[in-house]
Amino acid sequence: MKRAKLFFKLSMILCLLVVFQNCSKSEEVPTVVATPLITSDNFIPVATSDIVMYEINPTAFSTSKNLQGITNRLDNIKSLGINTIWIMPIYSIGVTNSFGSPYCVKDYTSVRTSLGTLQDFKTLVTTAHQKGIAVILDWVANHTSWDNSWITTHPNWYTQNSSGQIISPAGTNWNDVADLNYNNSDMRIAMIDAMKYWVTETNIDGFRCDAADFIPYDFWSQANTALNAIPNKYLILLAEGNRADHFTAGFQMNFAWDYLSAVKNVFGTSQTSVTTLFATNTSEYAVVPTGKKKLRFTTNHDESNIATPISVYGGKDGALAASVISIFLQGVPLLYSGQEVGVSATAIYNGTNTINWTANSDMLLAYTNLLTFYNSSVASRTGNLTTYGDANIAVFQKATATETVLVLVNSRATVQSFTVPTALQGNWTNAITGLAVTVSSNVALNSFQYLILKK
Repeated sequence: MKRAKLFFKLSMILCLLVVFQNCSKSEEVPTVVATPLITSDNFIPVATSDIVMYEINPTAFSTSKNLQGITNRLDNIKSLGINTIWIMPIYSIGVTNSFGSPYCVKDYTSVRTSLGTLQDFKTLVTTAHQKGIAVILDWVANHTSWDNSWITTHPNWYTQNSSGQIISPAGTNWNDVADLNYNNSDMRIAMIDAMKYWVTETNIDGFRCDAADFIPYDFWSQANTALNAIPNKYLILLAEGNRADHFTAGFQMNFAWDYLSAVKNVFGTSQTSVTTLFATNTSEYAVVPTGKKKLRFTTNHDESNIATPISVYGGKDGALAASVISIFLQGVPLLYSGQEVGVSATAIYNGTNTINWTANSDMLLAYTNLLTFYNSSVASRTGNLTTYGDANIAVFQKATATETVLVLVNSRATVQSFTVPTALQGNWTNAITGLAVTVSSNVALNSFQYLILKK
């Protein structure tokens, strides 16, 4: 018993040391490959700078359309190179005025029956942790369904018009939901208690907070402070928004919406200059504190419900090329479920159909190779960024004292050439194939071709 107690104490000391390191500004300069620490007592996610995130739409993810379908594919997610999954809302969905959106929450502390049980979700989390994968839940704090019990028991928890009628969020067409009133302190406490429930009851690793820009700063500060006070948990807190005050409110990441618009313009019909990506990157990070990050992506559930990457970025090759820039430039990379196998139909995600995991195996291999290298490369994740101006080819370098990575991506469907600065010429190694590469004064890239070099 004494030996067991001593081991437990040593394990807890180690966990606390890792948590301290993860919360410090030095987390952006890791000295080891991004691998989560797993002990018999606790699971600690990777540092913010090392996160590779994957959004899961449960109803599209498997033919069973439930939590077990996610658990069954955790090995596939792990082999892709993912260490953090964000699961879209799993709570019961309202019926009144509803069109079935999972963001129309009827009960914050229930699991939707069609997805399974609370135990099914606990099993998913436990299994993910065993495989080194963190789990964060989508949290909908701005509004509830019209048949949420709060409507009846606490109508003053909702925003009301001059006639005393509860309203939908102002300035939106979200008529399926009722707007919550953040001037009410009791509602705030109930909301935070519901969030804490999922951490303490199911051992999740944090939240992706929906419509975070709609909610006051002081609530997020209050909520994140309370969540971070939960013992023996290091939480990942992601805001779906781009307000600068999200970071001071306790979020480690928020959404790179400006970057998404820029990358769509570069690869889409606008064909804007690649340099706009670098300018956008600079402006986004101008308000990001040290140790915090922007979440970078080429699609997510909102985007793919309208148009998938295959149509937005000029086909499979264009979609992959846009992802290469988004993964390596300067942020936390996010993939949306099915992106890696080239889902091309928006109907896949509406609950009617499911992802065909056997499609486009070449694309899956490409994403796997990219993320395998990204996870193994400190420079790719945290190196100092240097960009080079060209209208058509994205050229940038990431460097640490011991490693340099050079990324070149043709954003066009035609052959493009780049005049290489003297400092970049010479001998490199192809980071994906391991073959030696000599870079001369000019590099020509085929349609949507990319090169990732290292030395």
